[in-house]
Amino acid sequence: MNRRIASILAVLFVVNYAWAQNYTQQQQPFKGVIGKTLADSKESWTKPVTAPQGAPNVIWIMLDDVGFGAAATFGGVIRTPYFDTLASKGLRYTNFHTTGICAPSRAALLTGRNHHYVHMGGFAHTSLAAGFPGYDGRIPSDKGTIAEVLRENGYNTFAVGKFGITPDEDGTDAGPFDRWPLGKGFDHFFGFLGSQTDQYKPDLVEDNAHVKPDGRHLNEQITDKAISYITRQQKVASSKPFFLYYAPGATHAPHQVAKEWSDEYKGKFDDGWDAFREKVFANQKKLGIIPANAVLPDRDPMIKAWNTLSPDERKLYARFMEVYAGYLTYTDYEIGRLINYLKASSQLDNTLIFVVIGDNGASKEGSLTGDIDRFVMFQTTDEENIRHNLAKIGEIGTPEGSQANYPLGWAQAADVPFRYWKQDANAEGGTRNPLIVYYPKGIKDAGGIRTQYGHLIDLLPTTLEITGIQPPKYIRGIKQDTIQGTSLAYSFNNAAAPSRHRIQYYYIYGSRSIYKDGWKAEVYHHPDYVEISRTLNTPPAVKKNNFDTDVWELYNLNTDFTERINVAAKYPVKLNELKALFDKEAKKNNVYPMIDWEDAIRQRLKPIGK
Repeated sequence: MNRRIASILAVLFVVNYAWAQNYTQQQQPFKGVIGKTLADSKESWTKPVTAPQGAPNVIWIMLDDVGFGAAATFGGVIRTPYFDTLASKGLRYTNFHTTGICAPSRAALLTGRNHHYVHMGGFAHTSLAAGFPGYDGRIPSDKGTIAEVLRENGYNTFAVGKFGITPDEDGTDAGPFDRWPLGKGFDHFFGFLGSQTDQYKPDLVEDNAHVKPDGRHLNEQITDKAISYITRQQKVASSKPFFLYYAPGATHAPHQVAKEWSDEYKGKFDDGWDAFREKVFANQKKLGIIPANAVLPDRDPMIKAWNTLSPDERKLYARFMEVYAGYLTYTDYEIGRLINYLKASSQLDNTLIFVVIGDNGASKEGSLTGDIDRFVMFQTTDEENIRHNLAKIGEIGTPEGSQANYPLGWAQAADVPFRYWKQDANAEGGTRNPLIVYYPKGIKDAGGIRTQYGHLIDLLPTTLEITGIQPPKYIRGIKQDTIQGTSLAYSFNNAAAPSRHRIQYYYIYGSRSIYKDGWKAEVYHHPDYVEISRTLNTPPAVKKNNFDTDVWELYNLNTDFTERINVAAKYPVKLNELKALFDKEAKKNNVYPMIDWEDAIRQRLKPIGK
């Protein structure tokens, strides 16, 4: 075989391989002429897909389990200087919402559609999914992701960190891979597929295979990988925009971070969670994050007053929070490395960045007394766990702290100014998270605050509007369903614009609510996750879900920012109107049948194949 033939065959191999991998180059009907010879034929090529002229790079950053009041950018006391910088040159949205828990939030974000509507009402885990459209954990192909949409329109697409929406059954190296990140539109992926992973020994995946971690903190690894993806792409296609989904496992448990970061906060939380709440609440008012007439809700009855704790408890709990704070500041630092790279490579000014500080409220999964190296919610008494944790206090934040998570008192503190926590879809404390939008080419009111109502499903249509891309009718030959979100671009340069996202339902394992134009009806469903964990060894004789006896509450968020005053008795007509609206939205979005934590934890759900 001569060199010329070998060269042609090599090119043909590369072309065929690229065609198999690049779904964006969808062949169009042939429009040329086919004769018997080249001389009497006319060639016709499918025009390569390119992004709209001047379309910006796009970065979506989503953190994990960060409460509304944690980061200094939104009034907290935990340093986040790179978030501060992005916010000072962009916008802070203070009325932005997630679903209340991680997998539903990620599914809603990536698809621009409600979580039950895309079959992620709970999780894609075998033990938590159910064989109903709203709960099977399998996002249908007619509900394409932002990565699929942008790749079809000339973008390169990368994802690093937590994916969290791949069914457990698909998560081995045997696949199938259509619900892995590459099957959902990403050119490259580096991170983990599940809900939680060790930051030093992660269950690590690159593209379509598991790989061995190198021992460094996962935050460092995903940042390096994100930079390398962009660098390689820009070297050969500098005019081609990219989309990066950067989703660190932070600050989900386990809280693990080098001692240099946690020691920065040594002694900073010795005054405890009550003082923390008061300080952050005052900061939020000073910064204009919350209204001047907002009132801080009382400490939850489950949480002990800090001044009633023993010296050992205070020492233990303060250390938990020092590690958490160091973890969040370190995560901000790694995001800062990415931002500095973009700045140094002259790409930052043409990049649209969204930073969602948390996929839900602060975690309630660390129990009342915290967790270090075992999942304690269903295993032990408070007294025994305190003794265990005190003996291992030096392991909090280290690789040995494989389940490290702070006590519930700190979760409430991190959620200031709101009540309740992650999982609580009835409450703003479970569903309201800070949003930063950075886009110097399109935002004139640098440093501004926006109060328009928003939700994760809004970021996809916002991105499409800014990039000049129309929602696709088809992706890879599959007709696409309606995008449910509402673009937030209208508010970029109009702080007074009325909210366009006017109705939103919420439902996570029994807790539920419905929002419309500032009014909110909600149910705190019992038993919740914490209550079940404390009574798991005394199972009921029969199933006793109390959906019919759940008590609906009503709040006017226009005048009661922190959901303190239940006005259900005063406005029964409004309450009934919203209850009917919830039923309508639930039917439309596959919320029924209602499944709660008791169903899941007591293993009443039938696993696939059983």
